[in-house]
Amino acid sequence: MAAMQFQASLRFPGCEPQAKPVKEISAVLLTPPSRKADPSVSVPPPEPKTSIISSPKPKYPKDLNPFQRLAASVLDTVEKSLNTQSEKNQNLPKTIDPTVQIAGNFAPVKETQVTSVNVTTGRIPVGLDGVYVRNGANPRLEPAGGHHLFDGDGMIHAVSLNSETNKATYSCRFTQTSRFVQESALGKKLFLKPIGELHGHSGIGRLLLFYARAMVGVVNATQGVGVANAGLVYFNGRLLAMSEDDAPYHVFITADGDLKTAGRFDFSGQLSFQMTAHPKLDPTTGELFALGYDVIKKPYLKCFRFDKSGKKSIDVAISLDQPTMIHDFAITENSIIIHDHQIIFKLSEMVHGRSPVMYDRTKIARFGVLPKYETDESRIQWIDVPNCFCFHLWNAWEEVSSNGDKIVRVIGSCMTPADSVFSDSDEPPRSILSEIRLNLTTGESTRREIVPGLNLEVGQVNKNLLGRKTRYVYMAIVEPWPRCSGVAKVDLVTGEVIKYMYDEGKFGGEPCFVSVTNLTGRLDGGEDDGYLMSFVTDEEEERSELVVINASTMKQEASLRLPARVPYGFHGTFVTSEELIGQELGS
Repeated sequence: MAAMQFQASLRFPGCEPQAKPVKEISAVLLTPPSRKADPSVSVPPPEPKTSIISSPKPKYPKDLNPFQRLAASVLDTVEKSLNTQSEKNQNLPKTIDPTVQIAGNFAPVKETQVTSVNVTTGRIPVGLDGVYVRNGANPRLEPAGGHHLFDGDGMIHAVSLNSETNKATYSCRFTQTSRFVQESALGKKLFLKPIGELHGHSGIGRLLLFYARAMVGVVNATQGVGVANAGLVYFNGRLLAMSEDDAPYHVFITADGDLKTAGRFDFSGQLSFQMTAHPKLDPTTGELFALGYDVIKKPYLKCFRFDKSGKKSIDVAISLDQPTMIHDFAITENSIIIHDHQIIFKLSEMVHGRSPVMYDRTKIARFGVLPKYETDESRIQWIDVPNCFCFHLWNAWEEVSSNGDKIVRVIGSCMTPADSVFSDSDEPPRSILSEIRLNLTTGESTRREIVPGLNLEVGQVNKNLLGRKTRYVYMAIVEPWPRCSGVAKVDLVTGEVIKYMYDEGKFGGEPCFVSVTNLTGRLDGGEDDGYLMSFVTDEEEERSELVVINASTMKQEASLRLPARVPYGFHGTFVTSEELIGQELGS
């Protein structure tokens, strides 16, 4: 069953709001006009385009008995035949074509040990001390068949910042998941790629091969099968790397800014199944709320939480008619908001030569509002929101309307076509920042586009206000799709958008918001009193930098030239210097 846990991350019409003013601040005015390297800064040559390795002859462990060695050899021969036949017949869609999915700045890189980094423009803002970490998919082994962006091994990129010295360091390391360790030891891909490979009849063959290897002991699937490549959260003294096909992995940051994997983290034996990549940390109570879903058996969805010391609650089973890819959810002060949308898992589709990840056009999307501390699902309230697919939900909060109705406002990016991340389409992808209003009194919903006509994905709000009313959300401008050409600060009250655009030919990713309150403990700052960070890559020169932006003014504070190219990735967070002091080093 574990092999079939799927992972996903990133990347409709409602009321028509009036056009709102858009302010644009060009990064060209804030960075040196020349795109040539600064001769005063020592920067190593660019990394090669790929670090993928291929080993045609795997080296199996010496402790395998003769039967296991024979079985491994037979299965390798079967796999080779499957790969050859698949390569002859397959005409892969772009969404799982390796030549598309790991091309350009999506191509993998090698690990980088701790390296000093110079500030090339401006300076590190006073008090911005700690480590910016960002997760992403970085496949280490050459794909044997289809490969989706979400299938790669987890790699974390870390920049340690010292505002007093105006110095920094950079490192990047693979998260040592169980599958990564086993595949690295053999130099061979052993585990399934749940999005790229499970297509049609060849997908069934690969699934059977995996189970056969596990049955004879060539593969150990009991310690998890996930890649830990999507989300990051710092909770109870631990930095956790997550993807929804496994339990989290505990990664700690060393004194010199390096990254070490402590191990798979099941919360001291309390977590017996996988957890999704976007748990929510309640800023008031310190609790961590999470979901876990199953694609094989009911209950397809479970909800649970950990108190601030890491003690787990009982699981609340949520009844769903079909297994659904619920990548994200939201919390309010009193409730958990679950999005049961139209992207489902239907394994029987493989028999017909199709992908089991599919868009069910007959299903009506809905949101469930569950009181936070319920022990069962009896009080969940479902409200239909037709044709609404949000991969990510940025925030939600409760309010009372002018006529006394109880309202939950949800802020998310609504994507069309809903399956554009998984299937080729002639319709260009759209991801529109939207507000969904759930009326708990009437059981009805409304939806409107906050910023029509602009693709906005992967972003953050001030996490000190998560689950409470927020005015600002910071989003990546996904133009031209799927590249991110800048950052947008969106005022949810007025609809005003202030853009910070990267130089021509440079593209970034998710902006990470760091509140001044978290850095200094000062409580008198505004909601937007803080800084934004994002990795930005010059695709022509194949060089990357860390850009630091003032979240209030949307002007650049500093840029740091990095010693290695940073591929486009997923989600990140900031671990303050104070949090590092209380860091747990073991699992």
